[in-house]
Amino acid sequence: MINARVYVTLKESVLDPQGQAVNTALHHMGYDSVQDVRIGKYIELKLNAQNPDQARSQVDEMSKKLLSNPVIESFRFDLIDEDGKLLAG
Repeated sequence: MINARVYVTLKESVLDPQGQAVNTALHHMGYDSVQDVRIGKYIELKLNAQNPDQARSQVDEMSKKLLSNPVIESFRFDLIDEDGKLLAG
């Protein structure tokens, strides 16, 4: 079993109104050190993949086809083995 953690965020060139609203609210609450807020999605997947390369390929494909909108979002992911260790690559 391999676990994947997928992080989807808006591209830097895309306006993030939700992030701006949170940033404004944080400033009103006194958190003036906050410079910028970007809101994204975090997705966990459990894969019954044969090996890390197969899992990496599948997660990349799923992220491109369904989990993110490639026009306005970018993604990255981590693969974790059953012992909780980060798989390189």
